[in-house]
Amino acid sequence: MRVSEYVNHDAVGLAELVAAGEVTPGELMAAAREAVRAVNPEINAVVETWATDDEPAPAPGGAPLAGVPFLIKDLGVAMAGRRTELGSRLAAGHVASADSSLMVRLRRAGLVTFGRTTTPEMAYSITTEPALHGPTRNPWDPRRSAGGSSGGAGAAVAAGIVPVAHATDAAGSLRIPAAHNGLFGLKPTRGRVSVGPDFDEIFNGLGVQGTVSRTVRDSAVLLDRMRGPEPGDPYSAPEPPRPYAQEVSRPPSRPLRIGVLAQAWGGRRTTGPVADAVSRTVRLLESLGHRVAEVRVDLGADWDEFVLADARIMTANLAASLDALAAASGRPLDSTTLEPVTLAGHRYGQRVTGPQLVAALSVRNRVARALARYFGVYDLLLTPTVPEPPPLLGEYGRGAETLDGYGWIERLNDRSPFTTVFNVAGTPAMSVPVTSDAETGMPIGMQFAAGYGEEGLLFRLAGQLEQASPWAGRTPAVWAGSARVL
Repeated sequence: MRVSEYVNHDAVGLAELVAAGEVTPGELMAAAREAVRAVNPEINAVVETWATDDEPAPAPGGAPLAGVPFLIKDLGVAMAGRRTELGSRLAAGHVASADSSLMVRLRRAGLVTFGRTTTPEMAYSITTEPALHGPTRNPWDPRRSAGGSSGGAGAAVAAGIVPVAHATDAAGSLRIPAAHNGLFGLKPTRGRVSVGPDFDEIFNGLGVQGTVSRTVRDSAVLLDRMRGPEPGDPYSAPEPPRPYAQEVSRPPSRPLRIGVLAQAWGGRRTTGPVADAVSRTVRLLESLGHRVAEVRVDLGADWDEFVLADARIMTANLAASLDALAAASGRPLDSTTLEPVTLAGHRYGQRVTGPQLVAALSVRNRVARALARYFGVYDLLLTPTVPEPPPLLGEYGRGAETLDGYGWIERLNDRSPFTTVFNVAGTPAMSVPVTSDAETGMPIGMQFAAGYGEEGLLFRLAGQLEQASPWAGRTPAVWAGSARVL
């Protein structure tokens, strides 16, 4: 299969070709590797690739994505015998001894994992510019950030290397790259996908597993294979009434009540192009029959209290993780192994007391209860995924070396004020590439959030929006299917 043909199919479409005998997994893998060679030097999204046998093992109950090439993030999932370096010099060379629970499920889905994608150090940023591997570039404009922390996944999918890739999200790390790269990305409900067995939760339940993809059905089909608890998991989201793959083709059964929050809680103003995109999205929703109204949303805490709680949760967990990595690797925690913001986070996290962490978790509870009240009145909340276009590389981290651990988390929440709230609440949210900036052509993501366990509703709306405003045909400047790699 030629690369120009490979990039025209999503993961479900490629698996259908394999099932019909029209192409072999080996031919798909050859195309994926050619795509890496063609575009990765320009975007730096793939850390490494490895040899595979290209033939998926038989899977109980069938393998809906059998033979499809796949990439995992360099964090959040462990594949036996492969390196997981967390984007950090501290973990450089670390090799996983066993598959994590999610990796087992990805194998059973039939995916052929052949490499890992970039992440900022310890996933501790919303731009992917780690010292270990260098910056990941946005395929739409290589001067700009691909987002983070799943920036490598976003750039790789947008550039056509793979149709869908693994991602994680603790503060927007999946949705922000989806928005910056013109992709679909859904952050599941807390407890929907296991993070075991080495962890019971990540960042006290803020971190979840997911994917970024070019089509809604790819994310739905894969979440069907990823979801479900493992023994010992502390959370278990309610089982959906039907597979998510079936929801994509089922439009909402009634007009949805959708609140719109165009300006963020913390005071960061939404830029003109993004505000215009919100207005266009509202008109699209209304044309589909939905009832849309501007709303104010009570967080259950004021913004400064929210940011402080987030800082304490994030840095306390970071500090514990770094201490464990240092002990395992025998390496010091200093500027030879860690970047300045990570070191600052470690110092701040070490000073967080037990009572302070418990108080932060109390804020988490209040936010979850407040949003539950909102979703008792409205079906969904619409916001921009981020309030501004992707920043130029180097811009986001300017002056970061002067910030303490709280200051860095404050910056994260200031530059991405719409996303973290739903990690704290544990509710699902998705970024949908329904529109773009007319002047620059850069994609603009719209975030839709729903109540706890309501991924099915999000997939229904996403499928409807994909039909009404198709985005799969939009391709970036750096694209594996372009004439130069035919």
